[in-house]
Amino acid sequence: MKPLQRVPASDLARLRAALAAALEGGPAVWPVPDAGAASAGEASGAGAAEASADLPAELRAVDDAVALVVETSGSTAAPKRVALTADALVASAEATHEALGGHGQWLLALPGHYIAGAQVLVRSELAGLDPVTVPEGGFTAAGFAAAAATMLPGMPHYASLVPVQLARLVEGADRDPFVAAALRSFDAVLVGGQALGAELAERAEALGARIVRTYGSSETAGGCVYDGQALEGVRVRVVDGEVQLGGPTLASGYLGDPERTARAFLVERGERWYRTGDLGELLDDGRLRIRGRADDVVISGGVKVALGEVERAIRGLAGFAEAVVVAVRDGEWGERPGVAVEASALAGRGDDAVREQLAAMAAAVDAAGLPPAGRPVRLAALESMPRLDSGKPDRRVVAALLAARA
Repeated sequence: MKPLQRVPASDLARLRAALAAALEGGPAVWPVPDAGAASAGEASGAGAAEASADLPAELRAVDDAVALVVETSGSTAAPKRVALTADALVASAEATHEALGGHGQWLLALPGHYIAGAQVLVRSELAGLDPVTVPEGGFTAAGFAAAAATMLPGMPHYASLVPVQLARLVEGADRDPFVAAALRSFDAVLVGGQALGAELAERAEALGARIVRTYGSSETAGGCVYDGQALEGVRVRVVDGEVQLGGPTLASGYLGDPERTARAFLVERGERWYRTGDLGELLDDGRLRIRGRADDVVISGGVKVALGEVERAIRGLAGFAEAVVVAVRDGEWGERPGVAVEASALAGRGDDAVREQLAAMAAAVDAAGLPPAGRPVRLAALESMPRLDSGKPDRRVVAALLAARA
C-alpha cells in the first residue's frame, strides 16, 4: 500500500508534479476542487500523510498500482471515487496519441479534478511538452483564442472540451474572426462528457474545426471510443442493450467501495469488463452508437421510452442543440418526457412559441422512429441551464424545476 495525497486542482504546477511522480510509482494523487482541499493546499513539504490527515483511515492509502483517484460529478447518482493505475492512464494517453496522429501540445480547458482535465496533463507529460492553459476566471471564447495563440509552432495542437465550451467558441467565432482562426488551428478538438448535438457539431465543422466525438468515463481513464471506433486495445460489446467496455484503460474500481466495484466491473473468461449503464448498439460497420442511459428509460403508458433518444431527436431542431430532456409526471401516462431550454432558445418566437415547439418536437420524435409516448408534453424556458462544474447539465435540478412548474 502507498499514500494517497489530495492536491488542489487549481494549483496546476503542484498537480502536474504530483501526477508525474505518481506515474513513476510515487504517492497516488487525488485532485480536488479548492473548497475541499484546504488542508492539502496548506500541506507543502510534509508529504502525503499530512495532505490526507483529514481523510477516513480507509482512504489514506491505496494499492501500490494506483496512481490517480478521480471523483465523479454525480450528475445522476452519488459521487464515486474511481481508482486508476499508472498503466491504465498511460495506455489511454498513448492510444489517444496514436488515434490522433502522434504526440503534440495540449490546451488545458477543463478542471484537473475531472478525468478529461487530468488526462490532458498525463498526455502532456508523456509528450514532454507543457500544456497551455486558458486564463483563470471561467472559460471564454476570447480566453481560448488568446491561449491558442501561444502554442508552440511546428507540432500538432490538441484540445479537449465539453459541448457547452464548444458552443461558446462557435458563438464567439460568429462575431470574432480571431476566435474562428483559433478553433481552426487545432489538429483535433476532442468533445466529450455528454452527447454532442448534430447542429452544434455541424456549425463547428463548417468553421473548419476538426471535431472528434469521444465516449468514455472516469472508469475507462477518459474517452476510449472516438467517433464510434474503439481506441487501440479497447474492447466494446453490447449485452442486453447495455454497453460494456474492456481493455487496458479500465479502472481498478471504486475506492473504499468493494460492493459498488463488484456491481460495475465483472470478469468473464479472464477478461474484465466495465458495465457502463449506457444503452447502445454496434452498427454494421462496427461503430458504437449510444442511445442513452439505462436509468433514463421511463415507462410511459406501458411503453419504454429512452429519454436519451428523445433528447437526440429534439437537439436536431434549430436552436435546441442544448435542450435537456427529463421525465415529468403525467396523470394519464405515468411519466412523459419534459424539455428544458435556456430562454434565449424561444426569444422572438411569439406568444405561441411553446405550443409550436412542442408540435415540432413531436414531429422530430416521430421522424426518429420513436413511439408516440416519446413526444414531450412540457417545455420550460429557464433563465440559465443548471450545470455541474464539469459543464454537464444538472439533470436532477432540471427535473425539480420542471416538476415545480407543473
